[in-house]
Amino acid sequence: MNRARLLLLSALFAAGPLAAQDFPVDPPAGAGPAAGTTPPETLASPQEFLSPLAELVTPLAILDRLVVPGTRMQLEWRPGGGISANEIPSPVVVTRGAKPGPVLCLVAGVHGDEINGVEIVRRLSHSVDPTRLSGTVIGVPIVNVHGYSRGTRYLPDRRDLNRFFPGTRNGSIASRIANAFFQDIVSHCDMLVDFHTGSFDRSNLPQVRADLTHPDVIEFSRSFGNTVVLHSPGNKGMLRVAATAVGIPAVTFEAGAPTRLEPTEIAQAVAAIERLMQQSGMREDPEAAEDAALVPDPAAIGVAHPEPAPIFLDSRWVRANSGGLLISDVTLGQRVQSGQRLGRVIDPLSNVERYILAPVAGRIIGMAQNQAVLPGYAAFHLGTETSEQQAVREAAEPHSPDPVAEDPDPEERPEAPELSEGEDYE
Repeated sequence: MNRARLLLLSALFAAGPLAAQDFPVDPPAGAGPAAGTTPPETLASPQEFLSPLAELVTPLAILDRLVVPGTRMQLEWRPGGGISANEIPSPVVVTRGAKPGPVLCLVAGVHGDEINGVEIVRRLSHSVDPTRLSGTVIGVPIVNVHGYSRGTRYLPDRRDLNRFFPGTRNGSIASRIANAFFQDIVSHCDMLVDFHTGSFDRSNLPQVRADLTHPDVIEFSRSFGNTVVLHSPGNKGMLRVAATAVGIPAVTFEAGAPTRLEPTEIAQAVAAIERLMQQSGMREDPEAAEDAALVPDPAAIGVAHPEPAPIFLDSRWVRANSGGLLISDVTLGQRVQSGQRLGRVIDPLSNVERYILAPVAGRIIGMAQNQAVLPGYAAFHLGTETSEQQAVREAAEPHSPDPVAEDPDPEERPEAPELSEGEDYE
C-alpha cells in the first residue's frame, strides 16, 4: 500500500466509523495535486473531499474474517456448538467486488444428493472476476455436508434440512444447523438463489420456483433470461420461504435429477445466473460491451438487442392410474398436445399396457425416470404457458396450502410428502 493510500485511510478512520462501502480500493482520481503544480491556498470542504469516495467499498466481515474489495477468499463454515465437529466444513467462497453493488448468495447442497447445484455454485463462485464485479457473490456449494458425504438427501437424524429454516438455537440438529446457517450466511444476503434438482427419481427442466405474491420476488424472477418461472409459494421451513419472510428476495432454481452431474442442465443454470448478475448491474454484459465498441450509437441505425424474457408457467402433475413399469414416450422440455401419450405403465404379470395421456397442451417441465410405480404416482409435471400478469393474479388468489412437511415424530423421518398440482419436492 503506497503512502498516498495510507494517508487517505488515516484521514478516514480519524473522522469516525466508516459507513458501508466507504473503504477505498484505489485512491480517487484527483485526490491530490498533480506533480509540478501548486496546491490551492484554501482547502476543500470535507464534503467535497469525501464525495469521490462515495463509490468505494468496505471489506466484508463474515465468518470472523475480512474479505477486502477486489479479492476472492475461500472460508469454512461449521455450525456452532460442536454439531459438526467431526465433519468436513462447508466451503464458503466469498468474492468481494471492487465496486459497490448487492450481495448475491448462491447456495446448493441443502439436499446432499443433489449434486448438479454443487457444480453450478462451484463454477460460478470461482469464475467471477472480483476486480470487475460490482457487489459481492457468496457461494456455498455444499450446505449439508452430512448428506453429501453419505450421498443422501437427508441429515444424519433423517430429517430434511429444507424444512427447518430459519431454525432455532435449541431445537433438533436440523433446526440448529438451519439457524446457524441463517445467521452466519443468509443474514449477509441481499438476494438468494437456492439450487435443487428433482427428487426421488425425478428430473426437472431448469426452472425458477418463486412466490409471485411478493413484488420484490417478482422483480427478482424477471432477471434470469428466458428461464421458466413457476409460481410456487413453497412450504414452511424452506430456505427461500424463510429468506423472503425477512425481506431477502429468494428463489429455488431446479435443474436436472439427483445423484448425477448433467452438463447441459449445469450450463443452462450457469448462463441464467450470469444473466441475473448482468441484469442486477453486478457484471457487464460482454455482448453489450462489444456492441457498444463496434456501434457507437445503435439507436441511430435501429440496432436493438431485447433482453430475453422469462417464461411464466402454470403447472399440474399427471399421475399413473395403475401400477407397473413406467416407460416414458416424451423427453424433458418437450412440448405436447392435449391427448398426446406421455408414457405407458406395463403390468409385468398380466402383460397389460395402460397409457398416460396429457390432459392439456403444454411442456414437460419435470418427469419421473423409468421405474416401477404404484397407482397415483406423480409421473409427469406439465407446464402450461401463461403471462406474468396472469401468473401474479393467480398467485394472489386464496388457495389451500400443502401439508407442512415437518417431522410429526421427532424420532422418525416422515414419508415423502404427497405432491399436489403445481408443487414439487424442494
